[in-house]
Amino acid sequence: MSLPVGTVVRLLGKQRTVGCLGNIYESIENLNDYYYMKSAATKHAILQSPNTPTFTGVKTHQNYNGGTAYVANHPTAACPSCGHYFMKSNDVVFVNPTNKGVPDSGEEGFIKRAATFMIMDDLVVRPMYTNSIITLLDKFNVKDVNDLEEKTIGVGVNEAVELLRASMQSKTVLTDIFLGGKKKSS
Repeated sequence: MSLPVGTVVRLLGKQRTVGCLGNIYESIENLNDYYYMKSAATKHAILQSPNTPTFTGVKTHQNYNGGTAYVANHPTAACPSCGHYFMKSNDVVFVNPTNKGVPDSGEEGFIKRAATFMIMDDLVVRPMYTNSIITLLDKFNVKDVNDLEEKTIGVGVNEAVELLRASMQSKTVLTDIFLGGKKKSS
């Protein structure tokens, strides 16, 4: 049950997913690595959603001559350096590397700090450009910007769970969650 959502969308295909999950995946795929993502590796990590592997009962051997620690997941493995069998059994959990000792670049998360985005009701993510805002206003037939209302929302664990649920059932996720399912007319 620990299969990540990105993996589910990739396996099913973006067009075959229910709700808006495919839109999120496709939006991330289409983001320009250079301008928005911290790196191409960051985008790959989001889209591929690797699970952190955990191994129990792994045999380890410390080669005291060279100081190298070897790890094997087979019970009859021998040290490649000295030929001794691995004797000590440990649980091993791989962890993500930390950035200790690396200067803080001022960036957090997966995107560059200065990047701004619009998240549409169907969870399509678009970079925020002036022309994209004008196009959107025209699409919704907004003639007077004073008719618009800005709404700031907080997203905690409960809201995130509701967003995930709605993203698998609906094409109007943000309206359903944050406006109570009622679309406001312009």
